[in-house]
Amino acid sequence: MVRIAEIESGSVADELHLEIGTRIIRINGQRVRDGIDLTFLLADTTLELETVSPQGETTLYDIEREPGESVGIVPAPDTIRECGNKCVFCFIDGNPKDVRESLWLRDDDFRLSFTYGSYVTLTNLGPRGMERLVEQRISPLYVSVHATEPEVRTRLLVNDRSGLIMDQLRYLTENGLSVHTQVVLCPEWNDGAHLDRTMDDLFSLGEGVLSLSVVPVGLTKYNLERPVRLLTTDEARYAIEQVDQFRVTAMRERGVGWCYAADELYLIGQRDLPEDAYYDEGALTENGVGALNQFGREFEKGLDSVPELPYPRIRIVTGRSMEPFFRERAGRLSEATGGKVDVVSVVNEFYGDSVTVAGLLAGEDIQASLGDAVADELLLLPAEAVNADGLFIDSMPLSDLTAALAPATVATGHEITECLKSL
Repeated sequence: MVRIAEIESGSVADELHLEIGTRIIRINGQRVRDGIDLTFLLADTTLELETVSPQGETTLYDIEREPGESVGIVPAPDTIRECGNKCVFCFIDGNPKDVRESLWLRDDDFRLSFTYGSYVTLTNLGPRGMERLVEQRISPLYVSVHATEPEVRTRLLVNDRSGLIMDQLRYLTENGLSVHTQVVLCPEWNDGAHLDRTMDDLFSLGEGVLSLSVVPVGLTKYNLERPVRLLTTDEARYAIEQVDQFRVTAMRERGVGWCYAADELYLIGQRDLPEDAYYDEGALTENGVGALNQFGREFEKGLDSVPELPYPRIRIVTGRSMEPFFRERAGRLSEATGGKVDVVSVVNEFYGDSVTVAGLLAGEDIQASLGDAVADELLLLPAEAVNADGLFIDSMPLSDLTAALAPATVATGHEITECLKSL
């Protein structure tokens, strides 16, 4: 069922005097399980809504509306379907005890995959759940495959249903759905010949498999070598070569690269990033595929419009992965803003120095790295390190860090140029 969280003013729901907190049980006789069901079933212009008010009163509403006219029901967020796997590389197992509360959620929800592009394993979907995906055309989905060999995937995910992945993907693609797939590459677990097999198997499913991203495993000091270890430089280079070799087949047969090595794989392998053409339509930046190229494009695009700023010193805070990319551009940014630009590379003590991305920097680590601040400097923090509630990964509020760094000016921004332009 779905609860009503908001009602749009002047809408059909408003005219019917539906109350916030009312549960929608059925629409046209069909059970409403969640927000996707609600959207799917509200598509009809003739509706019978079975509801239960906050006081427990059951009511049937008959609705006739014009095509495109909104009913005006805003549902409460669905309860998130959690993960039943025990992946040997699970990042949540690498959390420190005092990490932000939301980071303990083990989500594996196809609805989040469809709406936000998060990756799911499909292990918590039985035959009826798979049929629902097809029936409601929930596509594209983003699926963490990791390995297509049943015994290898079962060993990685520690779930007896893991070995069904090829049957599940075949069912989805044969019924017209599309999927983006990924492999989190774990040395001596699913690399080498296993990666070759995975690329072959997924490609054989046809054009319904839109892409394959190969992403190196990320581990913290709390789960490093328990039991998975990080890739070596040579292992990363070999994986890039495997991907490149398969891309030749994909380009010949489909005209696109199809499989992509994530940016981090190039950083570990100490290889230059590919040109923009490598990434085709560039739809996988949220998965770390082509994100650095996108950063470079956005920087060049916005540099000419960056205003001069009233700060003689600007310090850009980032993780070790992005440090060289900011340093390469610091001189040009200094010329544009009129201030001396310094890059502060923060070592992640909270998770351990194996974690180098800016989005997982703790507030205390940032504060320690910045030291004393002065009134006429601007401190630019990575927006990805702060959630919607203004908390860093260690639960430190941004407001506390801002107060600790006074009298300096503190700002955040997703793109450095956009941040500067907004000041």
